[in-house]
This record gives sequence, C-alpha cells and structure tokens, in this order.
Amino acid sequence: MEPRLQRRVQRYGWNRAAEYYEDLWREQIEPAQSMLLSLVDLTGGQDVADIACGSGLVTFPAADRVGRNGSVIGTDLSEDMIRVADKAAEDRDLKNVSFRRMGAESLDLPDQSFDAVLCSLGLMYFPDPLVSMREMYRVSKPGATTAVAVWGDRKHCGWADIFPVVDARVNSDVCPMFFGLGTGGALKFTFEEAGFSAVEIVRISTVLHYQSAEEACMAAFAGGPVALAYSRFDEETREGAHAEYLESIEPYRVDDSYEIPGEFVLGVGRRTAA
Repeated sequence: MEPRLQRRVQRYGWNRAAEYYEDLWREQIEPAQSMLLSLVDLTGGQDVADIACGSGLVTFPAADRVGRNGSVIGTDLSEDMIRVADKAAEDRDLKNVSFRRMGAESLDLPDQSFDAVLCSLGLMYFPDPLVSMREMYRVSKPGATTAVAVWGDRKHCGWADIFPVVDARVNSDVCPMFFGLGTGGALKFTFEEAGFSAVEIVRISTVLHYQSAEEACMAAFAGGPVALAYSRFDEETREGAHAEYLESIEPYRVDDSYEIPGEFVLGVGRRTAA
C-alpha cells in the first residue's frame, strides 16, 4: 500500500475505532502495557513522550509515575483518539498531561527533549517503522530509554485471520506488514538501525478473553485496525465476515466465550549518553 494511503487508512480507521477501543481492548493489551512501563522505570520529574498514544492507556499511568513535576505528551494520528484522551485528562483534572495529533514519522517535537519515549502497539501500523524509530531517537535525551511494544509472530496470535477475512472483501491489504516486526529479530534490528544501544527484546504470551461471539467480533472488526473497511461493509458482507472470523477462532471457544492466544514483543534501547 502506498504510504500516504496507508496513513489515511490508519487515521480514519482509528477515528472509527475510538469509541470502542478501550472497552474492547483495555484488558487484552494490559500485559504488554504494564511490561512496557516496567522496562522504562519512570521516576518523578521526568519528561515523557507516548507515541501513537491512542486513548491514553499508557499515557495516564506514565503521568502518575512522573508526578506533577514531570510531564507526558501523547501523540496520535487519529484526532478522535486525541479527543477521547483529552476528555479523560480533563475529567481527571490532570495538569501534567497533554495530547497532540501528529504522525509518528515526522514528530513535531524538539530534539533531545525527553527522558523516556514510549510506543505501545503502534509501530506496526506505520508505513516506515525505521523512520519512526529514528524520530523517537531524535527526540530522546542522551542516556534516555525508549520502549516499544508490538504484536508478536503471526503463528502465535490466534486472531490473525481477521486480516485475510477483511482483505478478501476490500481492494487492498489493510495492514500488510502487521506481524513483520514481531517476527524473528526484526524489532531488535529496527532499534539498532535507528541508533539505539543496549537493546533488549522480551516476548510474552497472553490470552485474549471475550465473553461472547458478539464481543469477539466487535473487538476484531469495530475496535481495531480494520474498522474503516468494516464501516463500509453492508449487512450481508458483515454477516459473512463475522461467520468466517468466528470459524477461524472456533478452536479457542469455551462454551459461549473465547480464550484466544496472543503474543507481544517488547523492545527497549538507550540513546548513548553524550
């Protein structure tokens, strides 16, 4: 997919998903996000950037850790995700958090300005992940830590057939490189090519819990990366896609619920101190 088109698909797709995302994915991705935060070991007074922040699921706990003398800025390509995050920050009366819409491949942020940079489950959506990693390196201070989480190897993610199910019903691949960074040494290579040193990679297995077929389908189709394509399906197309996807996750059905395996890959690296 041409990069400009891919960015548009992601932007408007996540706009569509914004209202469903937290309810359907908070529990499922919490293990990756908790591990991500533990890898950077934030302390009071630090300045942090959260790239592809979505609704702020990592941004807010990061803000708690840096305290009122620190700051966290969340960036995302989706204006609706930013709107959801802004509202949550306002409701919590948080003064050390801000959100801005911007693309990860061209961050409108100063050089060497952050003590830590985070990116939770966003890197695999960017047209050029290496360019994005170089931007994270650019905005990090000497000695700063950057931590990234991506989904793992396709064969370890039981929900992976969502992509061919949708791709069979649209004119182009929705997320053609989705599992690439979680395969082999790809994430470590990307860190090192961007300039980071002391790179460490962690793989963790997880289980996605859904209480019903409807909930599993809503998460896969309406609450994630295929939301834009799904929004354009007529009722007959939706029913066919649901049936095919449910068939693919049938091995993980337990009575009326689903226990779907998944894998996260996390990487952490440092910008060499000056």
